Amino acid sequence: MRNIITTLLFILNLNTLYANQVESGYWKSGETLLSFFEKHNIPQSLYYNLPKEDQESAADIYAGTRYFMAYQDEKLVELLLPISDELQIKVYYKDGKYQFTTLPIAYTTIEDTFVIELENSPYYDIVKHTGLRSLADEFVTIFKNSIDFSRNIRKGDKLVLSYEQKMRLGKPHGSPHIKMAMIETNKKPNYLINYKGRYFNEKGIEIEGFYLMRPVDSSKSWISSHFSPKRWHPILKRYRAHLGVDYAANTGTPIKAAADGRVVFIGTKGGYGKTIEIDHGNGFKTLYAHMNNYRSGIKNGSRVKRGQIIGYVGSTGLSTGPHLHFELIRRGTRINPLSAIKIEKDSLSDEEKREFQALLSSYKAKIEQTIAQNIKPKKIDIFLDGEQVALIAQTPLQTPSKKEKI
Repeated sequence: MRNIITTLLFILNLNTLYANQVESGYWKSGETLLSFFEKHNIPQSLYYNLPKEDQESAADIYAGTRYFMAYQDEKLVELLLPISDELQIKVYYKDGKYQFTTLPIAYTTIEDTFVIELENSPYYDIVKHTGLRSLADEFVTIFKNSIDFSRNIRKGDKLVLSYEQKMRLGKPHGSPHIKMAMIETNKKPNYLINYKGRYFNEKGIEIEGFYLMRPVDSSKSWISSHFSPKRWHPILKRYRAHLGVDYAANTGTPIKAAADGRVVFIGTKGGYGKTIEIDHGNGFKTLYAHMNNYRSGIKNGSRVKRGQIIGYVGSTGLSTGPHLHFELIRRGTRINPLSAIKIEKDSLSDEEKREFQALLSSYKAKIEQTIAQNIKPKKIDIFLDGEQVALIAQTPLQTPSKKEKI
């Protein structure tokens, strides 16, 4: 029933387009925006007339991405296709022709803090009680290098977790954000605090999670374009996205694998030109684009080590000059690579220590309260009622004005 209501509310928002049919689909592996346009009789010139940044953003839409299409008399009149957690492509028919823009994705953010008494593994119990496999993945990934769950966890140990999750059209959107966690090992508490986007233990020591090394030496390159999932362009009066980090360098500068992994793609990839993708396990992949050439011996399936040279900087594909376009993908969503590049630092500054201790104290109080009140986790489907349905009902699909979030 909930899915029916959601679909009907979505259709009602298309009144101004007089759409009489709305369909949703999932992006297929190997599909491109060009092949999608051809299949739905959208002129390919629409794609070729786009700025290079927009062509690049659309070059790697991940398989499984959910999109929506509105039809009028069997003609596609509107397409909404996410390209990141924050931004989506909108193709629409107006004034006798198809037009293209990008606009923000509407979502609500849910929050929950809960305690679980472990019966099985932390992963299994988090999925069982919340329905969020991605939350369990995130929790295990963060703690994996500091706690051996197979040896140190005992039945009856407690787990406390506080997180946020974006929701869109009745489904979790993107990865959850863990604010703090505590897990007991033989009744001894182990704390994890998210401070400035990085995770620390109770002593203010950073927890070694998944980290990357810079793929191009800093002495031979500089960052020419930062990651930007959603940016309002004041001159063009539209939203733009840059879903990676660009390292400008001379042609032929060595490119290194940012972490251990296995090559899962090597070849030409649309606007990315010569590209390599590496799977690092635990849902993480990195992408290296616009390469001039690959290192001899690197092929699909090759195992690579952190710091191993895999190719060389170039300007292939949609590129205005020699540089490496570098992406980090976590479970199908591109995130800021700089958030995972390890920056060697002895310790927090005095001011940061004071801020961290204040945050730690507030979180410890919240953990104690959660345990004392025995606050149980909410299943994810509980959040789909009420505010989420209200959001969908209020969300128009027309082009936004200025920085309005739609």
